[in-house]
Amino acid sequence: MTEQADLVKIRRALISVSDKSGIVEFARQLRTFKVEIISTGGTARHLRDAGIELRDVSDLTGFPEMMDGRVKTLHPRIHGGLLALRENPKHIAAMQNHGIEPIDMVVVNLYPFEQTVAREDVTLAKAIEQIDIGGPAMIRSAAKNWKDVTVVVAPAMYDFVAEEMGRHDAALTINTRAQLAKWAFADTSQYDTRIFSYLSEHLSPTPETVNLQSVGPTLLRAMETFGTLTHELTGLLRTDEDDSDQESLFAPYHDLAMTRINDLRYGENPHQQASLYQLEERSGSAQSQQLSGKEMSYNNYLDTDAAWQLVCDFSETTCAIIKHTNPAGVGQAATSEAAYRKALATDPVSAFGGIVALNCKLDAATAKAITEIFTEVVIAPDYDESALEILKTKKNLRVLQAGHPEALTGLEYRQISGGMLVQTRDTHRLSSSDLKVVTKRQPTEDEISALLFAWTVCKHTKSNAIVYARSGETVGVGAGQMSRVDSVKLGAMRARLPLNGSVMASDAFFPFRDGMDEAARHGITAVIQPGGSVKDPEVIASADEHGLAMVFTSIRHFKH
Repeated sequence: MTEQADLVKIRRALISVSDKSGIVEFARQLRTFKVEIISTGGTARHLRDAGIELRDVSDLTGFPEMMDGRVKTLHPRIHGGLLALRENPKHIAAMQNHGIEPIDMVVVNLYPFEQTVAREDVTLAKAIEQIDIGGPAMIRSAAKNWKDVTVVVAPAMYDFVAEEMGRHDAALTINTRAQLAKWAFADTSQYDTRIFSYLSEHLSPTPETVNLQSVGPTLLRAMETFGTLTHELTGLLRTDEDDSDQESLFAPYHDLAMTRINDLRYGENPHQQASLYQLEERSGSAQSQQLSGKEMSYNNYLDTDAAWQLVCDFSETTCAIIKHTNPAGVGQAATSEAAYRKALATDPVSAFGGIVALNCKLDAATAKAITEIFTEVVIAPDYDESALEILKTKKNLRVLQAGHPEALTGLEYRQISGGMLVQTRDTHRLSSSDLKVVTKRQPTEDEISALLFAWTVCKHTKSNAIVYARSGETVGVGAGQMSRVDSVKLGAMRARLPLNGSVMASDAFFPFRDGMDEAARHGITAVIQPGGSVKDPEVIASADEHGLAMVFTSIRHFKH
């Protein structure tokens, strides 16, 4: 097929846009190519006010817009003009018999559903009115027939399309039409996903809205398979006599709606490409604002997110220093500077080139302390102006401002080859009332405070994880070892502060007493661990022999 045969000249374009940025200029460019413009409602008024000649959709269809604009483009003379195959004689004959004019281009962007539901004052009724029907229908019709029709769904595409039409005498290549069609389907897919997400949250069923007698088991299972029932609705429909498998929290079908924020310098390594996308969540490190410093990298974001999630798990003033997603040190204090100094004291060598996160406003004293050593990234919810001035003197230091510190909820995703692992986030928080003392010696109040602090830090450390700590300060961290006793040894070996009198946290149970014996050798006084090993009696006996207090949590925090 020659390039000339690949070209389709644009003679008629239908324009209907919610986002009107750039549309007047684009329409004027189309008119210079003698393209006839058809338009609807507010878009038609906007273009006419700019002096652009056009036809109303109602002139083409023979029907007026009705039902408050809900029905205007859902008509055979619109979709016939988009879907007809130009090389199919039967299609052409049908068009001629029914007075259907071909439409060569659709320029449509959709009602601002996402922006509407992001407003705090939005009602369900207002949200429903921002569900576009005619727009997605036209986009899909044009995209399905991309060999004959061009579809343009975003203002960012206008200049490119106009430039190519200028090079090809008002025509576009088949490759361009195919790429635009691909992105059009991505656009409608994300749009529907965001609607589903919103309605899943705001249309939760209640017993009053469900006729339990009208839904039989066969229909129920069919609906579950199709993925149209939420977990809550399925629970309402099930009876005690139902012996089927327990209902999953996860729908049979799932689609991620992601919006690209920007491309990154490179990926995990310089030979890899990378980009940052935003999920539906409206908080987190991806939505942070960069105030200063050079461009963030892929690894910067990984480490920054690990640091931010850690400090968000504490309500007290907390600072975390992260290297390679593991805590090099964590500190709590009355001021941000004191918290930083505590975190730094854990391992000042590893802190070099690290990520610093605080869950409080960062002041000038803290900023001055941070700039005393090389730091890659600082993230905090807010900054004093004087602190920003200090931090901005370090040109390579990336300064990020995040939202209000809060632990993330919902689902988290991890890609594996050929699939995606999905799980609920580890949002568990431990309190002193959850602890079960299993040794002869009871822990003191100071030890309980230190144990709870160490336990939360351990939750954010790669398994096998061991954390030595005092109240509000880490002492040593052993992360990511294949053997738990090796993590005990590594955490002690890396400690720069005195281990004697500290406590120890383990993210999972001790399979043997060797880990306890090794930790006791370094002078710890108390241990927190999940328990649940067949060797628990031996581990407890070891703690008793060494005079340690030990508590079980009955929950583990593996982090792979």
